[in-house]
Parts: sequence; structure tokens; C-alpha cells
Amino acid sequence: MKYLDSNDDLNIAIEYIKSGKTVIFPTETVYGIGANALDRNAVDKIFKIKGRPQDNPLIVHISNIDMLKELVTEVNEIEKKLIDRFWPGPLTIIFPKNEIIPNNVTCNLDTVGIRMPSNEIARNFITKCECPIAAPSANKSGKPSGTFIDDILDEFMEEDVIVIDGGESEIGLESTVIKVTEGTIEILRPGYITYDELSKIAPTIMNKNVTEKPKQDEKVESPGMKFRHYAPNVKCVLVVGEKQDIEKKMLNEIQEKIEENKDIKIEVLYKYNLPNLKLEKENIKYICMGKDDEEISKKIYHLLRDIDKRKPDIVYIESVEKKGLGIAIYNRLIRACEYNII
Repeated sequence: MKYLDSNDDLNIAIEYIKSGKTVIFPTETVYGIGANALDRNAVDKIFKIKGRPQDNPLIVHISNIDMLKELVTEVNEIEKKLIDRFWPGPLTIIFPKNEIIPNNVTCNLDTVGIRMPSNEIARNFITKCECPIAAPSANKSGKPSGTFIDDILDEFMEEDVIVIDGGESEIGLESTVIKVTEGTIEILRPGYITYDELSKIAPTIMNKNVTEKPKQDEKVESPGMKFRHYAPNVKCVLVVGEKQDIEKKMLNEIQEKIEENKDIKIEVLYKYNLPNLKLEKENIKYICMGKDDEEISKKIYHLLRDIDKRKPDIVYIESVEKKGLGIAIYNRLIRACEYNII
């Protein structure tokens, strides 16, 4: 692995892309691990380095609209409105793909997810590479995405990649992924661009797999829908309900675990206003996720990664409200907890 500061000469990273290798680069959402989206062999290296399942499609990143025209067969009127409103930015749109895109990018689907990041380092990098960049999040498959550079350095230290340090990710959650069918926007993966914002452009629906577990043999059009994602090695449990119910559930669960094993190490990830009642035990650690959804969004992956450094026996996480940005956070938390919900 080679490290570059964002102020360094990026030519070495550009040459890596042009020679069919991979580069980790910042975006406003999370860090991505990218390769030339038009080079099948280079794309294969992404799957190999991440340990990514072969039926989990990649998102293609572009830096200008001319790139989009080469990659897709059509752009409908609603998609044009979405582009005008949200690009550059954290919105991925599923388009019918042009044959120029290798099938391993899309996992043999006839559609491709494309976005134009707002991060200036990312767009400048893509422009100088003179090719679209296929890039999933920079993490080993199944683990929390990379939003802090130190997390990424640890995870990819032994890989033949270049890392461009762009500082802490601005948003902290992957892009919203949508497709437009018969005049309706369908959210496949929620993100910073919310249902309310999208519904101002056209009628909008939420794919059932946003909050439910997909079937194992089900084909998916977006990353983050099907497989174990964002998960620490430690068992995590998501606690849902109204504030008082969550608090009661947590206290009951913790007391039961302590009765079973007085030496058990427990962690509680909570929002700004929880818990009012704490069990004062040395082996229970309380960690505030943030005072609002924006702060939680920015911090959550780093907090999930830190869990594995401390190695508790079990973690209880307070759920967020399923509205606005909270839907995207909830979507990540149910997968981080591997659908262990009480």
C-alpha cells in the first residue's frame, strides 16, 4: 500500500488506474476503492481485494455529463430532473447500461448504477484518469465502510493499492440509490438524499428490502441490499421502539446478561437523550452516537469499527426514528446487527 496526502502529486495514483490497478480515494459519502470501470481485469481486482461476492454490483463514478452519455443507452425526463437537482452529490441513479461497461461491474445485469460525487478531490481524480471509476466502499466485504483514513490504512496495509487521504468523510453514509420506472422513483438504498426530497421530483416508493432481509437467491440492483454489511465481529443487537420502551428493553436485557455472567462486557450505543437510567457497572460502557441523525450518520461506521478494538461480548444499539436521514441509518444498523432486533 502507498499513501498520498490530498496535497501531494496525484500522478502516481492516476498511473495506477491507467495501468489497471486500484486506488482508494475520498468522496463526500465514504471512501471508495476504485478501478477503471471499462477494464474488466481491473474491476476483478476490486472484488478480489475486498473479498466481495460476485453478484454484488458496483457503482460507477463519473466527473462530467459527457461520461454519462458514453455509459448509458438513455436518460429519461425524470432522471434528467434528478441530475439537475442532485448532481454532483450523493445520489446514484440506475440506468440501462451501454455495452461498453463490462458485465462484472453490473454482475450481469443490464443496468448500471452511476453517480457524480461532489467531493472535489474525487471529481478531479476521475477527470485526470480520463475514465469512469467503478468503486464500492473502501472496506473488506461485510465490514463497516471507511470514513476515517486510519481505519482504511489498517485494513488495506498488505494490499497493492494507493490511498489518497482526503480527511474525514463529510456525510459518512453511502449514496442514496434509486431507479426510475414508469414515472416513479424507487429507493433501493436510502442515503443522505431522502424520500421527502426525491418525492418533490416525482412519485417515490421505498423498496421492501430497505427495511427487510432479502432472500438469499434474490437478484439485487444496488449494493448494500443483500449481504452481511457494516458489521463488527462482535454480536450487536438493535433495540427498537419508543424512547421509554427502548430504555426498558435495554435495562432488562443487560440485567439478564449480568445475571447469567457477572463478568460479561457490554457496550451500549445510544442517542443524545438516552439512557436516563444507567446501571453503574465497570463492565458496561455507554457511548453516545450523536445528538442528531446528521452527527450519527457521520460517526456511525467509525463507532462500529471501534467496537472490534475493545472486543466487548455484546453491544446494544438504540435505534433511530425511521424518517428522513434516519431511514438510511436504520437501514445500515439492521445489517450491522445482522437482523438481531428486539
